[in-house]
Amino acid sequence: MSAPFLSPIVRRGLIHSLRFELALVFFCGLALPLLMLAFAEGGRFKSFAVTYSWLNQSGVINSFIGSGFAALASIIILRRMRYLPGVAVARSILPVFALAFGLLLGAITGLRLEHYNKLILFCFLGSVIARFAITAMRNRSKGLLYYVVPGGRSEVVFQLRSAPVFILKEPTLEGLPDCAIVADLHADLGGEWERFLAEAAISGRPVYHYKHVWEAETGKVQIDHLSENSFGALVPSFAYQKLKRGIDLIFVIAMLPIVVVLLVICAIMIKRDSAGPVFFRQWRMGYRGRAFEVLKLRTMSHGHNGENRELSITSSEDQRITKVGALLRRTRLDELPQIYNIIRGEMSWIGPRPEAISLSEWYEGEIPFYRYRHMVRPGISGWAQVNQGHVAEVGAVSEKLQYDFYYVKNLSYWLDILIALRTVKVVFSGFGAK
Repeated sequence: MSAPFLSPIVRRGLIHSLRFELALVFFCGLALPLLMLAFAEGGRFKSFAVTYSWLNQSGVINSFIGSGFAALASIIILRRMRYLPGVAVARSILPVFALAFGLLLGAITGLRLEHYNKLILFCFLGSVIARFAITAMRNRSKGLLYYVVPGGRSEVVFQLRSAPVFILKEPTLEGLPDCAIVADLHADLGGEWERFLAEAAISGRPVYHYKHVWEAETGKVQIDHLSENSFGALVPSFAYQKLKRGIDLIFVIAMLPIVVVLLVICAIMIKRDSAGPVFFRQWRMGYRGRAFEVLKLRTMSHGHNGENRELSITSSEDQRITKVGALLRRTRLDELPQIYNIIRGEMSWIGPRPEAISLSEWYEGEIPFYRYRHMVRPGISGWAQVNQGHVAEVGAVSEKLQYDFYYVKNLSYWLDILIALRTVKVVFSGFGAK
């Protein structure tokens, strides 16, 4: 049966399936570039022996296998990102593939393996084009669908406008398109619906509690009260936190030469712009509620140690900010010295931003269980920063805390990758700078 005669449900399921994605990326991003180069540089197929000899070169084999792993890693990351809040997958395709193939080139160069740059480049371009084509087809067939089991408090999902939401009429999987199923898993739904949810999970369909869907679509955690019902385990994954600490140090080593050069340039600019020290130190509340001294580039004519609440709040038109300081803040270059805090274990590349001691104490007095955000190491960039930007008022801080709690609850390398990609956009756009 040809594609035009397939039902919309079947065509939509095919387009959104992993098998379709792998097949198209493999053909356009791996097989086609290999055949094109074999035709162009392997003797134009005039001699099978010549073509076979070209294909059998270790450099060609290494490049082809490595490109396959890079493409597969990119597909897995992008598919996982579909379920993260507010992610425009199309905007992440090029950065994700560039990162994966960049790491491939770094690994091949570091291991001194023979490789064929032209094949890697063609595989990269073909894979990116194929993935953009898949996104375009999926956009035409709509994005992730939510089908809601009636009962309990699951109707809150219908308030969302970021994804199509439908009500389930009967407890059967027959005729259902590729979709996620949403239910109030804490409610008494009855035997038939319970069996339906179990069957849906067994069949491989994603089944979500309604709160998880709300969080995934908004990127926040509703703050009513601190309890295991809202956060599951109150302590995030220790295993990943240890792994993340190792990753932080690896990136410190990789970035240190670039950071040193940038710091020297920034230091010269600061000294020429205004009198005072190059670096700014301030006490802030950190990991597990322990205070530490953060290190930044000076961006103001005069600073403070963080004990004065009024001075700790930076407004959009703050007269203390110097001309060079405004540039450093907009580009986030003033944060670079915090690599020192990362080395000391006081901070991470990614996590909730640490607040000045005076502000932290003020927020703790105004917002219940504010200190819970100190469960993880504070970061140079974070989920609240890439979504909300700089805030100071208590009302805005409450919303920022919802983002921070979302990060703590969903602490994972998937979320850290997403924040890292969005941080690049924030740096170039100046979003949320004060």
